[in-house]
Amino acid sequence: MALSPEPTAPFHSVQYALRVLETVSRHGGGVSDAQISRETGLPAAHLSPLLLMLRHEGYVERIADGAYATGDSLVLLGSGATRREALRAKLQDTLTDLRDSVGAAVYISRYIDGEVRITQFADSPRTPKVHEWVDLRSAAHASAVGKCLLTQLDLDGRRDHLSRHRTARLTSRTITDEKVLFSRLDSQPATVPVLDLQEYAVGTVCAAVPLTAGSAVGCLALSLPVEHAHRLRAAADTLNRRAAPVALSLAI
Repeated sequence: MALSPEPTAPFHSVQYALRVLETVSRHGGGVSDAQISRETGLPAAHLSPLLLMLRHEGYVERIADGAYATGDSLVLLGSGATRREALRAKLQDTLTDLRDSVGAAVYISRYIDGEVRITQFADSPRTPKVHEWVDLRSAAHASAVGKCLLTQLDLDGRRDHLSRHRTARLTSRTITDEKVLFSRLDSQPATVPVLDLQEYAVGTVCAAVPLTAGSAVGCLALSLPVEHAHRLRAAADTLNRRAAPVALSLAI
């Protein structure tokens, strides 16, 4: 029986997108959507939006007879020595577009060598990034970015992190009790954005969603001034829907 993506789990689309890209790459002269459907086992209802996303991101392109062929973005990301620069440029373009779509500063964060790191971001005078008044590496328990990364670690990984970074009270809303924090992390649904409602900084609200790219631990996040808190839920939902292309770029 053919597998189909679950519409409630946006990150599942990444594995199917990779399957589509593999199929397109095997057909150097182009391949029809019907053939892609047969080879991947994906029904048209799920394949069509994937192909639209892949075309928008430049991973595939339509050629003269309506078939699909490898796009420029996929060629660049597979070009060896220049891959890192191409990936960074691709992600920056995606973040800039996402910033404008959600009307908020957006960030990519990774958990690297046991530390929280913001690897890229897109802000503007109208969408300023959060004021990092406390090093985010020491604020995983309070920030949406940090909590989202911690949800992806096992119990030992979380304990190791908190053994090196104590759960200091940053605002009146900060969770400082380790048991309460772990309980919140365990109850966080994988497909629901993690929120920070002035837990890291008074005057700022944030949201983050996991970026599933192999074994790497990462997340996509946004921040808003508290006076725009009424937009947080809608912005977070958009962030969730738009995370798949970012995760795909990291997975290729």
